[in-house]
Amino acid sequence: MTGATAVRAAAHSRLDADLDEVTIRLDDALLAEGLADVRWLLHDALLAGARQLVIDLSGVQQLASPAVASFLSAHRTCRARGGSVVLRGANRRTLDLLHRTGLWRVLELEPARGRAA
Repeated sequence: MTGATAVRAAAHSRLDADLDEVTIRLDDALLAEGLADVRWLLHDALLAGARQLVIDLSGVQQLASPAVASFLSAHRTCRARGGSVVLRGANRRTLDLLHRTGLWRVLELEPARGRAA
């Protein structure tokens, strides 16, 4: 991860130590640079002790299957800690992908904040 990418990636996550929850905000620009940065964000959050990862997808137009596979890997760690991975603000295309793969049963889904369910 380059210095500029690391700074931008760090701005995409927030650790709430009281709740052991990390929110990671993804957008198309971050995903366009490759999946490595997203994997590092997930890895860092899990190393920090997060039990619950909230991945905000409201800034993502298209999510590739390898990204979903990374979420599933993070889910295994969170589940072992008694937590989970929550996908917030997924668009219709992403929801369709999750339903086709059956992962809507594994990963928690949440509407974007400020949007009715």
